[in-house]
Amino acid sequence: MSFIAQDVKDLREKTGCGMMECKRALLESNGNIELAIDILRKKGLAAANKKSSRVASEGLAMSYVNLENNIGVAIEVNSETDFVSGNSEFKSFVELCSEIIMKNDLKTVEDLLKIKVQEKTIEDILKEKIMIIGENLIIRRFKKLEGIISNYNHANGKIAVLLKFGVDSEKSKDEKFKTFSKDIAMQIAAAKPLYLNKDSVPDNIVFHEKEILKDQILSSGKPENIAEKIVSGKINKFFKEICLIEQVFVKDSSINVKEYLNLTSKKIASEIQILEFVRFERGEGIGKIDSNFADEVSSLLK
Repeated sequence: MSFIAQDVKDLREKTGCGMMECKRALLESNGNIELAIDILRKKGLAAANKKSSRVASEGLAMSYVNLENNIGVAIEVNSETDFVSGNSEFKSFVELCSEIIMKNDLKTVEDLLKIKVQEKTIEDILKEKIMIIGENLIIRRFKKLEGIISNYNHANGKIAVLLKFGVDSEKSKDEKFKTFSKDIAMQIAAAKPLYLNKDSVPDNIVFHEKEILKDQILSSGKPENIAEKIVSGKINKFFKEICLIEQVFVKDSSINVKEYLNLTSKKIASEIQILEFVRFERGEGIGKIDSNFADEVSSLLK
């Protein structure tokens, strides 16, 4: 054997791979650690390709803000199990991706995967993490906002919120505005608005909702002229549920978000606008595969 126990330890520290995997790689490379790393990487890339078909619906949805440069990023990176969200390798990868997004003009996940960091692309690094962690990992989505930014992260990476304000830069330093901005970020996390205001709701969405409401009312036996009036009232309730500005303020149900915004504008003597927001919820919309213990054992034997 052309290597010692310390070589196995060193290889494990450099790659994060298991002891037996490292021993086999060192045997194959005749004790050459650099060659052993390449062997493990090649095996890892093959494993990564195999794992890529497995559903990843856990992981982290996080938002990060660089206040000095007025840039914020929300990102979701998925894993197969919730255990990975606390893994230091995984968390550092999510942070690395957010830093790269802040520094570059990237539009898509594909753009991000092509970026190089110390001669490796993000795609290469992702595949290495898949090898080390042993699960399928997917960079699902991200959004960058620039300007006066606020953010909120809920439940250790379950929900990430990022939003942009229109406000005087000096007034944005006021503690009253900071409280307001944090409250609105928490509002978005809790109340799940889909749109900023009524004007931002697409016409086809409004039309579809009106048709459903009208059919419900007509099927109850109400005449059409009465149904039209009832629909008008119910559509306003619909807006209050899906539009941020129209929502009841979660910390004070006696006012809505628009009224809270106007009150804060008066307090800081400056107009405030909510310009844009993003809310990522971990695994939202991803179908999860249910499996029993026997299925899991069977899959491991394949």
